[in-house]
Amino acid sequence: MPVLPCKSRPARSLFWVLAAASLSGCAGGVLDPQGPIGAGNRTILLNSLAVMLVIVIPTLVALLAFAWMFRASNRKARYDPEFTYSGRIELIVWSIPTLTILFLGGLIYYGSYHLDPRRPIASSQPPLEIQVVALDWKWLFLYPDQSIGTVNQLVVPAGVPVRFKLTSASVMNTFFVPQLGSMIYVMNGMQTELHLQADREGDYFGQSAHFSGDGFSDMNFRVRAISADAFSSWVSTVRGGGGVLNAGAYQDLARQSIKVPPASFGHVQPGLFDAVVRQTLPPGPGPTLTAAGEPHVGPKAQLAVGVPAMAHQPRPEEGE
Repeated sequence: MPVLPCKSRPARSLFWVLAAASLSGCAGGVLDPQGPIGAGNRTILLNSLAVMLVIVIPTLVALLAFAWMFRASNRKARYDPEFTYSGRIELIVWSIPTLTILFLGGLIYYGSYHLDPRRPIASSQPPLEIQVVALDWKWLFLYPDQSIGTVNQLVVPAGVPVRFKLTSASVMNTFFVPQLGSMIYVMNGMQTELHLQADREGDYFGQSAHFSGDGFSDMNFRVRAISADAFSSWVSTVRGGGGVLNAGAYQDLARQSIKVPPASFGHVQPGLFDAVVRQTLPPGPGPTLTAAGEPHVGPKAQLAVGVPAMAHQPRPEEGE
């Protein structure tokens, strides 16, 4: 009976489909950077992986080789129960971890110096300053030069460095846009800085990467990188949309709330961010107390949306 030749084309197609499916999770994450800081972070990650694999792979190969060489059935294996010391073995044992430390130390130096969050990004464009306040459980973004503000939406011009000033008006939190770069912690009563840049136009995912309470899982925001002309038009639209963020509106916004929809403020009181950092404006009220006097940490049954009525919530077509 003749044997039919096996067609490998469907098998190859299935292989590439499975490979693409397995790598689809890399899109939109740290392995798909869209800015210089994100690209530097990916380089450090891959280089560190390569340094560790240089140790791990030979170690696994040596383990299998020694197990095969000194198996019980191998009569040619040398048996030396009086062995106590070998200079060559000592040299190998100590030189490998020493070289590993040197290589990883070089990578750490590169990351801590060239990717320092406070280090400005070299560019011919002046940086855009954005002030960030972590609230329960939402993000407040203030544009001091434009005198506008947004909640849970961050709009930046593509190709322009962004200088973030960050703080928290509640518990410790972290600000992280995986495709743009470094994650940074924010704390109550303290200010930190971060420089990022989006090289290309697009929508990116931003998140809180530190557990901060019951609404943590929904404390995400959308990052829109648009052209410089589109950014100017967006600023004009926000200003015309109305909404004022002053001390009173901020105190309403600071109350605990979950699943807060994106909103904007056409005017922001000057010095609001500094007042939050210096705690001239008090921190968020935190959880209410139960009848027993204990903190009520579950906001789902007691909180409203948490955006002041004077804030402008964009229509679906405005968010595009």
